Amino acid sequence: MNAFYNPVGIGDTLIIIVKEIDRYNVKAEACGDVVCLKDDTNGEVIGYNILNASSYGKIDANGQVKVDEAFVQFIETIFQKNGVDYTLEVDFSPKFVVGYVEEKEKHPNADKLSICKVNVGTEVLQIVCGAPNVEAQQKVVVAKVGAVMPSGLIIKPANLRGVDSAGMICSARELALPNAPQEKGILVLDESAVVGEPFTK
Repeated sequence: MNAFYNPVGIGDTLIIIVKEIDRYNVKAEACGDVVCLKDDTNGEVIGYNILNASSYGKIDANGQVKVDEAFVQFIETIFQKNGVDYTLEVDFSPKFVVGYVEEKEKHPNADKLSICKVNVGTEVLQIVCGAPNVEAQQKVVVAKVGAVMPSGLIIKPANLRGVDSAGMICSARELALPNAPQEKGILVLDESAVVGEPFTK
């Protein structure tokens, strides 16, 4: 789940994204200040717009909102006040973590892409990467599915030239780190980085 609040840009509306979809056949159902957005093909909830959000409490954000247990409780209280019967299922695990590139092989259908097997501590992800400097046995920063990049891009499962990719190996520039080099290439961490630990710089 991701949440966004920008009172200057979009007004006093809190946007909750429960599920990412690529199509736009969405229907809206209003219940008080809560507008439920559903996938019109299967009825699944994909998100909520909460109108007059500041009337329910202070939202200390201007852009992406940090989703923690207190925030989830805040949203569920709003749901209750507006008669919305929905329980949020939230993954609180870190979305930016230290990964270890166990394997790298050439993409069969793209000269400039590599297929990497990246250990992120709890699992090994297959990530298609276009960086020229990615190699096996590197420690790197991985944006897992659901991560929101500083640019606002939300990381989704993808299929690149016929190969599935679950996440992104990040460059310093993509992470908006100070003095990030402008040339293309991932950020390679030193050996002291611990695989699976959150990357918080």
